[in-house]
Formats: sequence, C-alpha cells, structure tokens
Amino acid sequence: MGLLNKLSYPQRLFVWLLGYSLLMVGCFVVFQYHREKEFKAEEIDKQLQLINTYILTELGEGHDVPDIKLDEFKPFGEIRVSVISEDGHIIYDNTLDSLPKTNHLDRQEIRDALRLGSGYAVRRHSESTGNNYFYSAQKSDDGYIVRTAVPYSVSFSGLLQADYGFLWIMGIITMVMCVLGYFATRRVGLHIIRLNRFAENVENGAQISDTEPFPHDELGEISNHIVRLYARLQQAVADRDSEHRAALHEQLEKERIKKQLTNNINHELKTPVASIRVSVETMLAHRNMSDEKQILFLQRCLTNTERLQRLLTDVSLLTRMDDGSASILREQVNLTDIINDVVEDRQIIAATKGIRIENFVSHNVIMAGNASLLEAVFNNLIDNAIVYSGGTRIKIELISIDNDKVVIALSDNGCGVPPEHLPRLFERFYRIDKGRSRAAGGTGLGLSIVKNAVILHGGEISAETQCSGGLLFKITFSRNSK
Repeated sequence: MGLLNKLSYPQRLFVWLLGYSLLMVGCFVVFQYHREKEFKAEEIDKQLQLINTYILTELGEGHDVPDIKLDEFKPFGEIRVSVISEDGHIIYDNTLDSLPKTNHLDRQEIRDALRLGSGYAVRRHSESTGNNYFYSAQKSDDGYIVRTAVPYSVSFSGLLQADYGFLWIMGIITMVMCVLGYFATRRVGLHIIRLNRFAENVENGAQISDTEPFPHDELGEISNHIVRLYARLQQAVADRDSEHRAALHEQLEKERIKKQLTNNINHELKTPVASIRVSVETMLAHRNMSDEKQILFLQRCLTNTERLQRLLTDVSLLTRMDDGSASILREQVNLTDIINDVVEDRQIIAATKGIRIENFVSHNVIMAGNASLLEAVFNNLIDNAIVYSGGTRIKIELISIDNDKVVIALSDNGCGVPPEHLPRLFERFYRIDKGRSRAAGGTGLGLSIVKNAVILHGGEISAETQCSGGLLFKITFSRNSK
C-alpha cells in the first residue's frame, strides 16, 4: 500500500481498475472453466450411462455380467464394471479377483443413483485397485446398481480440460480492457491533476486563467465551469480592489488639490489684500493729500477688489465642479448659440486690443450640458487669447460632429506657448509668466476651469503650438453626457 501511495493519482486509478478487471476476468474464467469441465463430465457420464443401460438390459434378459460383451463400447479404453447391491456391497467387479467387503453407500455416485436413479463422480481414488477413476452409476428396477468406471489417465484428463482457445481469447480481451482502461483513467487523471493544480493555485493566491480548457466531456465541462467561475470571481475582486484604490487615490488627490488650492488662494490673496491695506493706511495717515492721489489710491483699491472678486468667483466655480457633477444641472442646449453669444460679448474687448474674432461655427449643435459652464469654457479661452496671445486673430471652427461627439477648435495667431509649458497649462494657478499674468489681472484658474468643465461634459481638451504660430485648443464634448 505504501508503494501504491507513491504513484500518481492516474497511476493508482489505473492499478485499481487493472486489479478490478483482472479479478472480474479471472472469476469469469474460473467459473467458465468449471462450467465447461462439468459439461464435459456430464457428456462422459452420458456415454457411460449408455453402457450402464446396455448392461442392465442384458441382465434383464437373463445374461450374466461376465458374458456381456462391451467391445463396441470402447471409446475410453478399458472399462471397469461393477455391480453393487442395494445395501452397498459389491457383488461383481470385472477388475478384481476378490471382492472387497467395504460398504459403498458413502460413495457419491452410489448415493446419487439410489436417490436420483443415476450419478457420477470425477477422479476418485479406488482403494481396491489403487487407481483414480471416473465413475458412473445407474440403479435398476430390481434395486441393484450397475457402475462403470474409466481410469483417470492423461488422455482422459485432457478430455476434461478447458479449451485453451477460450483462455487465449479471454487473455486478449483482458489486454484490450487494460489498454482502454489506461486511456480512460489517464483522461480522468488529467482532470484530477488539473483540478488539484487549480486548487493549489487558489490556495497560493495565484492568478487564475481559463485559457487552458479541460477535455470535452461532462467532467471537463464541470471543471471548466468551476475554473471560469473562480476566474471571474477573482477578476471581480481585482476590479473591486482596483476601483477601491482608484477611489482612494481620487480622494487623496482631491484632498491634495484642495490643500494646494487653499495654499494657492492664501498666496493669491496676499497681494491684493496687502495693496488694499497699504492704500487705506496711506489715506488714513495723510488726510490732507490731494484729490488726485486719493483717487489714485481708491482706484488701486477698486482694482484689487475686482481681482479678489474674480478669484473668489473662480474658486467657487472650481469647488462646485470638484464636489461632483450630480449637483450641476444639465439640459438640452444649443452650443452654437452659446458660442455666438460669447463671441459677440467679447468682440468689443478684442477690438480694443486690435484682435479679430472669427466664428465659423454655423451648424446648430444640440447637446446635453450646462449653459453657464459652457459659456465659462469659451469665455476663458477667448479671454486668455486676447490677454496673452499677442496675436491679431482668434478663430473658432467646428471640426466634426456626429450623434455622440462634437469637436471644436479654438486657435490664435499669436506667440504660442513653449513646449515645456504645455503639459502643465491646465494646472491651477500655473502661470507661464507670473508677473505678466498678475499684471493682466488673471487668477491663474481660467484654463483649469475650462478643463474641469469639459470633463464634466464627458469630453477632453488638448493644447498645442501650431507650426504657423499661435496656440490651438481642441475641445471634444459628449452630446449625451450624464
């Protein structure tokens, strides 16, 4: 058993199946051998019973046993003939000079003959002659028993042996069963080995893949289902963990941005607040200053107050977008009308800077969105071009439109942006030229507002410097954003 346990499961399964097959075939061969031997013994008994019947017939006609000729009944060679009385004693035997006094009622063939009328015994040793015989006995109507016997010689033993052709056939059948059993157990064993390997991988926490299919049968289908179900469960857990990590990262990123925003706001507030404080303190300390200087300080206070108001407005808008899109109302809007209104509103300011705004969006673009945020997108982009581009033209074009998306391009022919600044262009409070930006009154949040508003509309925005000069913004909106 210890050696058997060292074998693999398919090998052990094959050994058990082989043992079962050999046992079954062996039992069948033994049963068939005894059955065939019994059949042949019965055939020999029938032939001897014919002799017994002949002897009884001759005796019934008044002949003595020694006078009965058995020359025509010689298929077995020498035949021993005995006559036994009803009480079991031999009254005649053609092979003995003196009759034995032993009672024969305990002999099998005698018992059967007395009980059934006839009987036989295979290979029993005779105490009288010292030889082995095949006995066949028959009871007469007068009560005595005639028994014939054939010596159990080598040739006679061959008559009772099984057919070796049958044994060869059973041997071949056994070999075929073993071969088929080997392939059957090997197939089942492969299932078990793969399931065992699958269980070990599950226990070790390995990544499970269903790319290695089991054989196409019932057990294979069940195994495939188990592996696929676990692979999907593992993938679902991995997706859940990934979403959890993403949500945690997003939360941490929001906290980082809010903290950064707070620090940036504090920094941005210092300059206008300090300017306002200095102007007020100067006016309080010099009550008798001229009207021109008082107006100058008041104008400075007003400018910085407007800057504070713009900063607070932009921060409020960014905070509202950061809090989530669910709080932002969406409805069907006409993007073309929004762009037209913004362009018309900015034409006068652009004209004072010597800039022409060209609007080529004439196709009605209906989409789901928030009108105020969409206005903020184009207001900030156009204002940014007016203030910082240094160009003479701003162009808005409809690049493409389909049932799902609309792509708008806004460009200028100004100085553009150095390539190293493009990746950070949409960061909050990021300025290419900080002194110039503050002098122009910018809050540093305009492009960040643009990007967040575009994302809330299911789109994306990119910026690039054109070969011919100037900056190109490409904006994609989802027409059915949720």
